[in-house]
Amino acid sequence: MRTLTYFVAVSLDGYVCGPDGSFDFFDPGEETGQLGDNGEFHVSEYPELLPRSVRSHLGLDVPNRHFDTMLQGRGSYQVGLDAGMTSPYGHMREYVFSRSLPGDVDPNVTVVATDPSKTVRELKQEDGPLGICMVGGPSIAGYLLPEIDELFIKRYPVVAGAGKPFFEGASFDPARFERVESRVFEEGADYTLFRRRTSGTA
Repeated sequence: MRTLTYFVAVSLDGYVCGPDGSFDFFDPGEETGQLGDNGEFHVSEYPELLPRSVRSHLGLDVPNRHFDTMLQGRGSYQVGLDAGMTSPYGHMREYVFSRSLPGDVDPNVTVVATDPSKTVRELKQEDGPLGICMVGGPSIAGYLLPEIDELFIKRYPVVAGAGKPFFEGASFDPARFERVESRVFEEGADYTLFRRRTSGTA
């Protein structure tokens, strides 16, 4: 059974974006191609999480290491559309959860207008060595929280003051995760991977 990993940047006070959905207060290094040590980490360890435009800028042509499928909500996907990219992660299969997006937006993109949970469960049942990842999107993350197996939290040294939380609209239902690994970078960011505890885990 494959796993779903949610990759998300967060401020010190727990916001993944501003009230208007903006996120330019985070370190833009890995998005612009101006790599610091956290950007170098992405290149070496998680190259598939770099959008196709950044990979092209860096001349990066390497196999996916961890994931072969990318999930996004409409808001997160719109960032790519606004930049003229209909398939920002063309080196993976892309699924976008939206009831308003046209189904033929791009040959590599599957638009899902029905229950996202059903789609995720079907993807998890597929065979294969690589997993599924989801980026951005506090609303879709809140909806899919019961299906999320891992959290890769990129915490940046900035206080937003207000904004949208990790899991917007989620119900109160505490779920325990365990720390798998952590890294601290010179720019001040720290990245931590958490894995959901299964029944019987101490």
